[in-house]
Order: sequence, then structure tokens, then C-alpha cells
Amino acid sequence: MTAATADRATPQRGACRRSYDMAANKIAYKGTIAVLNASGFAQPGTTATGLKALGVFRSQYDNTGGANGAIDCEADRGIFRFENSTSGDLITIADIGELCYIVDDQTVAKTDGSGARSAAGKIDDVDASGVWVRIDPTN
Repeated sequence: MTAATADRATPQRGACRRSYDMAANKIAYKGTIAVLNASGFAQPGTTATGLKALGVFRSQYDNTGGANGAIDCEADRGIFRFENSTSGDLITIADIGELCYIVDDQTVAKTDGSGARSAAGKIDDVDASGVWVRIDPTN
């Protein structure tokens, strides 16, 4: 899988919206995984440690050339369907109720990649189209 290069229509099951300050020099696409970085600014999900999953971006946000907090963004919390990883990191129905981990802004994996990935949330369901993940940073 690869990171998104455009907005995506991410299926969801219920949501709650919050506003955050956007990280410097980041572009976030609608429907992709939103995270809070170690400095407290929202950015797209990526393989990294120390990120807190917030939900999905409500719209496309472009802070290219902008400083931390130069623009606001909104993220919805809830249950969302993302792309499933591959091979040894493929998530199956046996993993429902377990944590899954952020690969990029639209893909989740079964493992933390030997400590290289942050948690996305709890696996709620798995179907032929992807992995349903409950994202709520307050849980």
C-alpha cells in the first residue's frame, strides 16, 4: 500500500468532530488518518512512534509553507474503514478487539513493525474491503 495522494471517501460508523492546529508543511487529505504529533499538532498518519490517532480528516488541509498552527483542521472520531496491510501484518477477523497500527494515512497493520509504528485504534471489524478501526484518543 502507499500513502494517499488525493481525498478519499472513507466509510464510517458514527463520528464526533474536533478541531486541531495543523502541523507545519503538511498536506492532509479528506478521509485519511489524522494524528497528533509529539509537538501537539495534527498531521497525516505515517510510520512513526509517538503519534496519537485522532480520527480522519474532515476535509483537505494544505499547510504547505505554513508554520505549526498556521491553519486549523477538523478530524472526526469514530469507526472508519481503512486499507489492510499485507503479508505478516495482514489483519484478520481473529484480530477483532486488538490494537492495530498506522502504516500510512490510509493503511493499518497487525503489528507495531518492531516498535516503529504508533497505534491507530481498536479493530472493530474486518471485511473484504478493509479493516474497521475505532479511533478515539480519549479511550
